[in-house]
Amino acid sequence: MSTVLYPSPIFGPVHSRRLGISLGINLMPADGKICNFDCIYCECGFNKDFRTTSKRPSRQIVYNELEKTLTKMISNGQRPNVLTFAGNGEPTAHPHFKEIIEDTIALRNKFCPESKVSVLSNATLINRQNVFDALMIVDNNILKLDTVNINYIRTTNRPLPGYNVEKQIEYMKKFNGHCIIQTMFMKGSINNIDVNNVKPEYIEPWLEAVACIKPQQVMIYTIDRETPYKNLFKATKEELDNIVRQIEQLGIPASASY
Repeated sequence: MSTVLYPSPIFGPVHSRRLGISLGINLMPADGKICNFDCIYCECGFNKDFRTTSKRPSRQIVYNELEKTLTKMISNGQRPNVLTFAGNGEPTAHPHFKEIIEDTIALRNKFCPESKVSVLSNATLINRQNVFDALMIVDNNILKLDTVNINYIRTTNRPLPGYNVEKQIEYMKKFNGHCIIQTMFMKGSINNIDVNNVKPEYIEPWLEAVACIKPQQVMIYTIDRETPYKNLFKATKEELDNIVRQIEQLGIPASASY
C-alpha cells in the first residue's frame, strides 16, 4: 500500500519530471488525504486509508511558511523553477484557494520573479468562479484528463457521484487555451477490469477532446512511484512518444515523462 503523504503547507523542493526544481505547496492536512477523486494510481493512497484528523492550513499559515521557506532558499542561493500546488488532495478545494494564489504570486514576485506558479488539479471545481479566476492568473494551470470514457473514469479516477466528463471539457474550453492538459497512461487491471488506456479506443476520442480544448500544452506521463493497486504497469516510452506525435500533429506542444 502506498503511503506517501506530504508535509503541509510547504514541502521540498523536489525535482519534478515535468516542472524542474519545484517547491511544493500542500493545502491539505499533513496527516491525511482530502480529495474528490480516489485514483487507483495515487501515490498518496486511497482516501479511506488516510482520513485526516486535522484541518487544512489557514491562508495566514500558508503565507507565513512560504515566506519563511523562500527567504531561506534565496539566502542559500537556491531558487525554485516553480512553486507547485499539489500534495495530499485537490488544492482548489481549499476555501481560500483564490486568496492563497494571490498571496503566492505576490511572494513569488518579491523573492523569485522568474519562477512559475503551477497548480496540479483534477479540474472538478473549475466551474466555481473563484477557482476559475485563480487558475487564470497562475502560469501553469495543469488540469487532469486521463480519458473521455466515463466508465474508465469511474474505474480509475473514481470521482464523487455526479461527475460529468462532457461538462468538464466544456469548462476547460472556457480557459481559451490558458491550461495544460495532464494525462496518465498506464496498463494493468483492477478487479479483472482492463485499465490499459494506451489503446486507439481511448486515445482517439481523447485527442478529439484535446483538439476542442486547445490547451497551451499537453503533458503525458506514466507510473513512476508505488501505487495502491499493485497490478498497474508503466506505458512504454515508444507508446508515449507515439501519443506525443499525434498531439503535435494537432499543432499543440506536448511532452512525455517516462
